[in-house]
Amino acid sequence: MKGKLILEDGSVFHGELLNNIKATGEVVFNTGMVGYQESLTDPSYCRQILTLTYPMVGNYGIAVIGELCEHGSNWHYETSLADFLTKQGVPCLYNVDTRAVTRKIRNAGTMKGIIVPEDAAQTEIDELFAVPIKKDVVMEVTTPEAYTLESEKEDAPFVVAMDFGVKQNIIKSMHDLGFKITVVPAHTTAEEVLAMNPDGIFLSNGPGDPADVPEIVEEVKKLIGKKPIFGICLGHQLLALAMGAKTYKLKFGHRGTNQPVKDLRTGNVYISSQNHGYAVDEASLKDLPLTVTHINVNDGTVEGMRHETLPIFSVQYHPEAAPGPDDNMYLFDEFWAMLKKGE
Repeated sequence: MKGKLILEDGSVFHGELLNNIKATGEVVFNTGMVGYQESLTDPSYCRQILTLTYPMVGNYGIAVIGELCEHGSNWHYETSLADFLTKQGVPCLYNVDTRAVTRKIRNAGTMKGIIVPEDAAQTEIDELFAVPIKKDVVMEVTTPEAYTLESEKEDAPFVVAMDFGVKQNIIKSMHDLGFKITVVPAHTTAEEVLAMNPDGIFLSNGPGDPADVPEIVEEVKKLIGKKPIFGICLGHQLLALAMGAKTYKLKFGHRGTNQPVKDLRTGNVYISSQNHGYAVDEASLKDLPLTVTHINVNDGTVEGMRHETLPIFSVQYHPEAAPGPDDNMYLFDEFWAMLKKGE
């Protein structure tokens, strides 16, 4: 079935509509050559239309893609990408000039878009564009109830992870190291977290603008100075806001598995996986007790920070995603060491 992606500036990109499901959202792009399964199930993409820039997607098996592979060839293969998308009710437009879409977004910035059938009436198109994109989507992707992963290590640090849309491999990575982890919903109060008496607190990744969830920022404020804290991605941004810094929207964000990050403490450069559209304003850190520890090599934006006196640190990227593959796992080791030091 013929379909098209229409951007709010009037640009139109034609393709094939897989399952006749319409879509509305912010159009973004991911530059990774692999990892489409991870990208398509990442809660941080909630309410977005994802353009996958690699030309063939589905070959080891959702959403604007160049070419949809119908026959997978990998020993992990269980079902086709097309079947998965249809079963999950995920809209998919394929055989699209994704390079043209990406160039448009890079030049003009992320913008609202819709996916509709080729013959969609103008009235329907106008109605879809008239509906604003929902902003506060953290509550859509957080866990509905708390759960705990026990540790086999007797001396395991106990961490409460606040789930703002956490990727499961983050939890798995910490658990594999030996942490005991209780994952709690995003609406959990600081008092409830502290009542569990954890050794440390983890603030997870998640979708959207951190300024859209001021109620969460207020709870994070109450946690500062109470327990050691480690934040990733949205958690990093929420931590910055809670300590008085500011965030801003990037023109087209950082989304992909090939983002170079420099650790200013060692001079080492790591290849990282990222998925975010906002960044911490470095100028706003000037009079705060926060030190920038990591920067993005491409554009110099803040990728990590650490409190000067309290056991608090955060990074903007995903150390668990393993594009290195294990280059950035040292951050979880640092969190472990921080918690053990506090005993």
